[in-house]
Amino acid sequence: MLLTRLRAPNFDFEAIRSEFGLSDVFDAAVLREAQNARDLHADSRIDRTDIPFVTIDPPGSKDLDQAVHIEKTSNGLVVHYAIADVGALVMPGGALDLETRRRGQTFYLPDGSVPLHPRELSEDSGSLLEGQTRCAALWTIELDDVGEAAAWTVTRALVRSVARLDYAGVQADVDAGTPHPSIAALAEFGSQRANAARRRGAIDITLPEQEVVPDGTGWRIVLQPRTAVDGWNAEVSLLTGMCAARIMLDAGIGIVRTLPPAPGEAVETLKRTAAVLGIDWPAGASAGAVLADLPADEPSTLAMMSQATGLLRGADYLAFDRTTSAAGGDATVEHSGIGAPYAHVTAPLRRLSDRFATEVCLAVVAGSAVPEWATQALPELPAIMRGSDSAASKVDRACVDLTEAHVLKDRVGETFDAVVLRGAEGKRDAEVLVSNPIVIGKCDGEPPAGESVTVRLTQADTDSRKIAFGYSPVTA
Repeated sequence: MLLTRLRAPNFDFEAIRSEFGLSDVFDAAVLREAQNARDLHADSRIDRTDIPFVTIDPPGSKDLDQAVHIEKTSNGLVVHYAIADVGALVMPGGALDLETRRRGQTFYLPDGSVPLHPRELSEDSGSLLEGQTRCAALWTIELDDVGEAAAWTVTRALVRSVARLDYAGVQADVDAGTPHPSIAALAEFGSQRANAARRRGAIDITLPEQEVVPDGTGWRIVLQPRTAVDGWNAEVSLLTGMCAARIMLDAGIGIVRTLPPAPGEAVETLKRTAAVLGIDWPAGASAGAVLADLPADEPSTLAMMSQATGLLRGADYLAFDRTTSAAGGDATVEHSGIGAPYAHVTAPLRRLSDRFATEVCLAVVAGSAVPEWATQALPELPAIMRGSDSAASKVDRACVDLTEAHVLKDRVGETFDAVVLRGAEGKRDAEVLVSNPIVIGKCDGEPPAGESVTVRLTQADTDSRKIAFGYSPVTA
């Protein structure tokens, strides 16, 4: 089954698909396996269809990996998090298994996705769709009265989502004081986990994201600021990934996501940026704490957050077992942006490594041997995921760059109001955010970071997908 792609009369994204070798077509053997997928663990599942799960995803999404329910108890909060059990639907060593290892992850383009799995599985039999009983890896995580994980477990279960929600709708319900009963405690959970992140020294960079959307006559770019619900929902996945990492590290086998500590020079650069912008950096305060205290939507905040991306470079994957132990201490396996060991386990329909990490956790918690098909794959996964992560990032950027160039192609020489996200430093060009139309581009002329300025468009080339601006300071 092929997704009907959105079309716009002025340009499309087929050239980008071709450039990166992306295709939503699967061969016949792969399709047969997806269409005939059956639960390989049907006899051992517990029935938890009594829990009224809900999903929270962007409108129109069908590849629903996660369903959540948060319960408030006398001791704290209990999070039930159901994750699509893809490991029970993919035959090890089969055509579908091999094809997903080639793809690595789902790629999202403005006019349609290029899925990791055929849609018959990722958007149907494996998806946690509303009103459907589905097989899942069910995480149950108990929090204490300050939001720290006190106990956790994972097991294979049958679950059913009772409602398909989206971020804007959940935010509106929260603001109105009428949240869905299944996530009535989401705001309390989110607040507790944000405080826990601060205690860990986590670094949360909340830059609005550029998104290409159809506008009826073509494509345009909008900024998608992160709402409170976005952050709270992300904390559920982060919490689960931290528990999964702990399970695997304690067992001496698995795959974790790593990020080295920020280089000292990156922290010093951020401190210099703060000084230039007039942002206070108290003695002894961590970068994460300073960033967390910044007011939303201020030009200086955008500039600080843009500069802070330099703190989060070098993310990787580490696979290990008892012969290649990660026993050098948690510092060697920690994700410094999160401030703790962390693993990807919550998006197996869209990301390959999650299937294998989940399988390890299920086996360890059950006290059984990790399946051979999972242990044999672990050493290969870091390279696969590095490659697909890099490609996904380049595809995202290419789609935005192409749209920016088309939107501006007839406006070279015009001036625009902009906010300087990053000033020129060393070999790095300055970067500005133009609000109308919404574009981000390099800028010559050394504009001051965090300031509102006027810039002139000097380049908008659709072939190279490049735009550029120039800045000239106003002199008296």
